[in-house]
Amino acid sequence: MDNSLMKKAQDRDLIKAFMSGNDCCFNELLTRYKSKVFTTIYLIVKDREIAEDLFQEVMIKVVRMIRSGKYNEEGKFLPWVVRIARNLAIDHFRKVQRNPIQNESADYDIFNSIQRAEPSSEEQIIKEENARYIRSLIQELPDKQREVLVMRTYGELSFKEIADITDVSINTALGRMRYALLNLKKLAQESGKSRAYEETK
Repeated sequence: MDNSLMKKAQDRDLIKAFMSGNDCCFNELLTRYKSKVFTTIYLIVKDREIAEDLFQEVMIKVVRMIRSGKYNEEGKFLPWVVRIARNLAIDHFRKVQRNPIQNESADYDIFNSIQRAEPSSEEQIIKEENARYIRSLIQELPDKQREVLVMRTYGELSFKEIADITDVSINTALGRMRYALLNLKKLAQESGKSRAYEETK
């Protein structure tokens, strides 16, 4: 499978090709979903180095499960990987029994793995600054609200998928999302930057 075909191929076809020995197909899957999976982990553990370590663990586990035939083709690939990432992040919390210390590195952007096709204009720079501001507000949300918002917004999962992953009803997932958005708006208003929040909606 050449590069042009890989970019157009569906996830299930890439997985089948990977299982047949084409490692490049997994690289294509990684390119598609690396940012979303890493962001999901990072916004849970709040630490860059821990998130990077957990991301590597996730990828190793994903590769092993696919090669052993444990991947269920009836499910979507991204929700399946997000479920693994979420479980590893929760396991990390259980092991350390304390909240990780957040890395405050000013030059770190959790989306720095995304390659931008065009140079940033002034409008794009403002948009990115607003996005970073919203991500900082997300860190202040209660864990369950933050988890649903991250999976919905960054993982692009449906509420049914989120409900299945978090083992709650769809109504509960919807409720957590609603409260997450209300709390985000409140946090933005308290900081005097509600306009940035509105622009990112």
